[in-house]
Amino acid sequence: MLVPHGGICQPFDFAQGKPILYNASMWEVFWDVETKSWFDEAGSWDPGDLGVSIVAVYVRRGNEGRMQSFWEKDFEAMWKIFRDADRIIGFNTLGFDIPAMKPYAPADFAALPHFDILDKIKLANFGRGASLNAIAKDTLGTEKLDSGANAITYWKKGDADSLAFLQKYCEADVAITRDIYDFALKNKYLKFTDKWNNARQVEVDFSYPVEAQSIKQSSLF
Repeated sequence: MLVPHGGICQPFDFAQGKPILYNASMWEVFWDVETKSWFDEAGSWDPGDLGVSIVAVYVRRGNEGRMQSFWEKDFEAMWKIFRDADRIIGFNTLGFDIPAMKPYAPADFAALPHFDILDKIKLANFGRGASLNAIAKDTLGTEKLDSGANAITYWKKGDADSLAFLQKYCEADVAITRDIYDFALKNKYLKFTDKWNNARQVEVDFSYPVEAQSIKQSSLF
């Protein structure tokens, strides 16, 4: 079951009376970006032309985690976080977030160990995906705080309240991404209602290869 912990839902084992510990030896980073403009404004279908306003990351080892956000002026401070990660987890990051970060990111950023939940769903579902919100609704019983389109509006408004909500929205998407990942890691399936209004359950396996866990655990001693 997911319970609030520090304002964010955390998996919790009531029988053991403690948070569920996932991949205790692994350094995991969950992330999401928000952009400054829409595709029609940019006159391009390249996410790299949209401009990135903020990046939110949740860094976790075992049940110790911390949420951080970085505005464009702070991006240089976050690259080490990604480079240190054993797995960098997001939703549609291969198709959107990584290309959006290309104008800002180091040359090796795309080659880091990215794990795209949407990509994994498509691989298991004959190339068909689903939105983050659809998966959150049916799998977790929760919803996104707002829409990505409104996130751009908050950036364009530029006042303190709008920017604070933009940060809150981006961090909330990261938290949902993390909770979906943790659910799939434990239960090996995700649920959503597809665009034809059919309830779907897709079997997925988000576990680490045995070799990766063995190498990581050996390096700790």
